[in-house]
Amino acid sequence: MAAANQVFAWEGTDKSGRKTKGEITNTNIAKAELRKQGINTTKIKKKSAGLSLLGGGKITATDTALFTRQLATMMKAGVPLVQSFEIVADGLDNPKLKTLILTIRDDVSGGNAFAAAIRAHPEHFDDLFCNLVDAGEQSGALETMLDRLATYQEKSEQLKAKIKKAMNYPIAVLVVAGIVSTLLLVKVVPQFEEIFAGFGAELPEFTQMVVNMSRFMQEWWWVFLFAIGGAIFAFKEALKRSKAMRDGKDRLMLKLPVMGDLLDKSAVARFARTLSTTFAAGVPLVDALESVAGAAGNVVYFDAITQITEDVSSGINLNTSMKQSGVFPNMVIQMVSIGEESGALDAMLDKAATYYEEQVDNAVDGLTALMEPIIMPFLGVVIGGLIIAMYLPIFSMGEAVG
Repeated sequence: MAAANQVFAWEGTDKSGRKTKGEITNTNIAKAELRKQGINTTKIKKKSAGLSLLGGGKITATDTALFTRQLATMMKAGVPLVQSFEIVADGLDNPKLKTLILTIRDDVSGGNAFAAAIRAHPEHFDDLFCNLVDAGEQSGALETMLDRLATYQEKSEQLKAKIKKAMNYPIAVLVVAGIVSTLLLVKVVPQFEEIFAGFGAELPEFTQMVVNMSRFMQEWWWVFLFAIGGAIFAFKEALKRSKAMRDGKDRLMLKLPVMGDLLDKSAVARFARTLSTTFAAGVPLVDALESVAGAAGNVVYFDAITQITEDVSSGINLNTSMKQSGVFPNMVIQMVSIGEESGALDAMLDKAATYYEEQVDNAVDGLTALMEPIIMPFLGVVIGGLIIAMYLPIFSMGEAVG
């Protein structure tokens, strides 16, 4: 098995006698495959993993979206599937992704179905992806399905990026404020404290409080740092190990002011986009809903979609079950109702997804604009307060002299 995933570099000559070279991940079929392409191999050797370790980051969802889009483009142009893998792999900079694609290519060229080949890599291709590829292969419209999948992944990643943008901005500002405040307390305040010691007068309460904070930070900064790191680590571990903790976090996030509404809209957009993509691919509604539940991203919507799946499988209309769940907006329910009546459910879900993705985009812009006037005064109070505390004794001494 290890040999199948090891990358081998080959050199040889093509039909015209020109020297050529490339890479392959399975030496057992390497020469046979190359001979089919009219290449006479002169050398095959194991490729060093050094460059992969230095230049190859992990394979992200954005990488798989790029791979899907390029593969769909190749197949739409009439390029055979196996050759499409080779062309896409040649144009990639991420060695790990390149190795993954070449491994899939070898599996497919060895007689396995594309869906079966990617199911062997669940860490990169989820059930939704595999099921849609399988549906595309069964229907003989793989290139169309890959195009839909690429569009779905691109829109999903855009949605995630917007949410991250909304959350990262205030977090970044808080981190900067914490770093600046710590530097002031550890480096600047002690300098002022030496000056204040020569005054021989009692310091103002505010200044004394800041001096005490500075002394604490100088003496116990490592405890403070350990406490923050420990709290973050403990929180992450609790989320990994406790389903109740994860569920509680999901429910709490939806109740947060401003941010909760943003996450709510993004969950609705994800639901509509995923269901539209799977249903348009010819996947039965109940099976499509099961895939959607796994991609919900929030336990509130996961539980609601799971219940909707049970209701629909027992004969209840999708819009009726969505209304009973109490988590979906009326507009989406009405659009689903129209889609069911007109037989265009996938098209109506696509419109709903587009609408809510735009709502998320606008909400992110609005949140960013709202944060700026809130954060600037916050920074002014925190950092400006420390500076004022240092100058209060000087002002008090000036008034006494006057």
